[in-house]
Amino acid sequence: MIKMFNTMTLAKEPFHPIHDDTINMYVCGPTVYNYIHIGNARSAIAFDTIRRYFEYRGYTVNYVSNFTDVDDKMIKAAAEQGITVPELADKYIAAFNEDTAALNIKPATVRPRATEHIAEIIDFVADLIDKGYAYESAGDVYYRAKKFHNYGALAHQDLAEMTSNAAGRLNDEELERKEDPMDFAVWKGENGDGAIAWESPWGKGRPGWHIECSVMSTKYLGNHFDIHGGGIDLAFPHHTNEIAQSEVHTGEKFVNEWLHNGFVTVGDENEKMSKSLGNFVTVHDLLQQIDDPMVLRFFMATTQYRRSIAYSESNMTQAAHNLDRIRTGYRNLAFRLTDAVAGDESLIDDKASKLVAQFNTAMDDDFNAPNALTAIYELVDLANQYAATEVVYQDTVNFILDKIAVLMSIFGVEGLSDDELLDDDIEALIQERNDARANKNFARSDEIRDLLAEQGIILEDTPQGTRWHRK
Repeated sequence: MIKMFNTMTLAKEPFHPIHDDTINMYVCGPTVYNYIHIGNARSAIAFDTIRRYFEYRGYTVNYVSNFTDVDDKMIKAAAEQGITVPELADKYIAAFNEDTAALNIKPATVRPRATEHIAEIIDFVADLIDKGYAYESAGDVYYRAKKFHNYGALAHQDLAEMTSNAAGRLNDEELERKEDPMDFAVWKGENGDGAIAWESPWGKGRPGWHIECSVMSTKYLGNHFDIHGGGIDLAFPHHTNEIAQSEVHTGEKFVNEWLHNGFVTVGDENEKMSKSLGNFVTVHDLLQQIDDPMVLRFFMATTQYRRSIAYSESNMTQAAHNLDRIRTGYRNLAFRLTDAVAGDESLIDDKASKLVAQFNTAMDDDFNAPNALTAIYELVDLANQYAATEVVYQDTVNFILDKIAVLMSIFGVEGLSDDELLDDDIEALIQERNDARANKNFARSDEIRDLLAEQGIILEDTPQGTRWHRK
């Protein structure tokens, strides 16, 4: 049984989906005013890995993740670039899709944009006002946070301390507009910049950040759904406010399980990576610098999702080494298909099956990726050992290869044999080609030459033998 750490209860809980074979899951997406940094990518990779594991276990996953495409930061960035807010959003949504595809992050089932849901947002806000939980003030609409029962439960913070902190962040004008410092905006009146606004019963304006996710999540997943995810920094205030406004609007429990991923840190002080701190590395830039995007994917996917990740060149180098170890083991065994005999070897199949079971047990325990990875390493060791035996059986070779490929695909790493051939693999294929030519099997000889050419390996037949070089 899968157990997950619920931020609301601070405990691992057995997971019981609302619907037996379907999981409804919402993950907060980016505000699209810049390229995503690797902190954003960490969240996307973590929840894509969780989604993939659910699907591996037989569930259908309705995975909804939004774009915040109207926001103060977007208005500022659009003005700086001399374009409209929608043009800015289109630019960075396209970049997001390109960058996440490079990291093999599966497209969401639905990827809604806030600006596509203005009518629903206005209706939602009007309902909160009608129920006495929100009020209009100088063109803004605020939610009465403390009126909601057990407000702040997800954050596990003292309400008096939260109130004091909120008051300290507000200027005199904001304090005057609010009944209480803890109240938060669900609709923001037009501030005179003329950048982007919609007509509403409270004057022209735009939605508050928190209301967007409440509207989009309940529209596509229903009033009560299984899992809500995002970075741990979103637990308060964003997710806290989502709970308050959603449960008042629907009269139902909002979410069963709250999952939050850890930060990406940088530097000797392990400082959180963020755009506001200016210490971020964008995925867009990083992809131009690294040879293999799968190293970044592997590095992030194989860290337990709740732990912070220390991003550094040395950690990336170690991840590259570990991924190469897996790919090499896979290729070593795959090469033996050239001389494998028909049949299987049940003892080896049983060992592989037990390692898959160990992987499942680890991932069932709050998606414990490091322990699951240990099972993959042991499976790769088994592959290497079997590849070194004098006789291998075709069905068993394929069985082990399939298990390695399937388990690695949960971490988002696929195409284990598609990357560059190792020197030993090339030499072995050249020897097989020489044998084929000696036996006048020219069809196989040509097939091997074409295979190597596809991998960028050029052969030169000389009186002294066949030489090769990379294209």
